[in-house]
Amino acid sequence: MQVQDPAEQIALIALAEELAESARKISLQHFRPQGGIGAANKLASGFDPVTEADRAGEVAMRAILQERRPQDGIYGEEHGVKRGTSGLTWVLDPIDGTRGYMSGTPTWGVLIALCEEEADGPGAPLMGVIDQPYIGERFIGGFGRSDMTGPRGAADLRVRAPRALSEATLFTTFPEVGTPAEGAAFARVAAQVQLTRYGMDCYAYALLAAGQIDLVIEAGLFPYDVAAPIAVIEAAGGIVTNWQGGPAHRGGQVLAAANAELHAAALAILAG
Repeated sequence: MQVQDPAEQIALIALAEELAESARKISLQHFRPQGGIGAANKLASGFDPVTEADRAGEVAMRAILQERRPQDGIYGEEHGVKRGTSGLTWVLDPIDGTRGYMSGTPTWGVLIALCEEEADGPGAPLMGVIDQPYIGERFIGGFGRSDMTGPRGAADLRVRAPRALSEATLFTTFPEVGTPAEGAAFARVAAQVQLTRYGMDCYAYALLAAGQIDLVIEAGLFPYDVAAPIAVIEAAGGIVTNWQGGPAHRGGQVLAAANAELHAAALAILAG
């Protein structure tokens, strides 16, 4: 379902910002306590942490949506899927980057996207918000919006101008990207760029939209990890696909690029 009415688009962005405010308040209440943040592990093998703030933040957002738009679907990281009847679904990640959050770094964020609802899950994002509560930055993309607010005030979002791959800056969250084969493919790209940085979670995508970096390459993602970043980056003029050049909103492998030239160069290397 496309949202064509400009007044409804404005109202939906305002609602997304209200959701971000609710999750921001909760995440800051729990951030950087003396002695650190405790977390439960969602995996029997490995480590996938979840904190009280993750769960409470999503509960708060879902409560607002239930009151204001009960007809919409919800796809949340912590509390699952609620099917809707409107053709729209909200994709929520109350804290993207929980490892960073529990470590006290300021690179985690709240992710909110509004997507078309499909029979088997969320479709392409129509609008997205990346919110970094501690820094106080918010990045919005979609419905004609491509802007950010923060300590320096408001600014338009626009990706960087094209440059050679050898001059590009590449981000990812984990040095061990996905499977061994995926990690090897990432390493081939990393060997050809000027600078590679790690551990940024959703903030890397925000920096790409803000024109600070050129590429983000990741694997093993879920829809709630990528829906909002896709909307923000595409609104700023960038490109987000999977490693085969297809849609990335269902997660898995993700290649985000500031422009078509760098996207094509990285895609060719990832393909081996």
